[in-house]
Amino acid sequence: MKKQINSAVKLLALAAALGAASAASAQSAGQWTVKVGLNNLMPDVKSGAVTAPALPNSKADIGDDMQPIVTFSRMLTDNISAELDLGVPYKHKIYGDGALEGAGKMATSEVLPPTAFINYHLFQPNSMIRPYAGLGITYAMFRNETGSGQLTAVLDPGGKPVTFAMKDKVALSYKLGTTVSFKQDWFVDVCVIKTKLKTSVSYSTGQTQVAALDPTAVAISIGHHFNWK
Repeated sequence: MKKQINSAVKLLALAAALGAASAASAQSAGQWTVKVGLNNLMPDVKSGAVTAPALPNSKADIGDDMQPIVTFSRMLTDNISAELDLGVPYKHKIYGDGALEGAGKMATSEVLPPTAFINYHLFQPNSMIRPYAGLGITYAMFRNETGSGQLTAVLDPGGKPVTFAMKDKVALSYKLGTTVSFKQDWFVDVCVIKTKLKTSVSYSTGQTQVAALDPTAVAISIGHHFNWK
């Protein structure tokens, strides 16, 4: 995960260093943008322990997942845009941590996190390179939570298969990115998004767990901007 984040940050720094080179295309007030790309979602989990009765310090960790992303935005002014990030659900593997580290895959869960941003873009509308920063709201919707036999063996040995549910949450997201125009009305977009997300888990055994997921996302997209009246 650190290598991916460092690579994205280097791309952003390089784009900013190149400055406001002239280009034929422009991102100006009133224009619409559609972007399509790939987004790698990497949770940075700080897990609480499962409540009793459970082995003390029974925690969890969550793996990464990459999925396609579609973004729609409108330039409200030459420098400010409103943006909506959409996509398909991310499917994450959940592993044991703490006292359960090394126990293998405990479960899987899907999450759909649509996010609305307000972004501020640097430089002039006709600049080839436009770094930007954004602040947004994410609504994380969890679905298809599925426990493994290992989860049942840990939480209810010899009992019925353990099920669980993760609570949907609203979270704050931050974004740093840049666009690089390469053709009339076409550009490449690279961005890094950090979301401060904390949720709770309820197990069919009556036990609960709280975890800060705080994912980092790295996305690269191809975009097209146009006027729509």
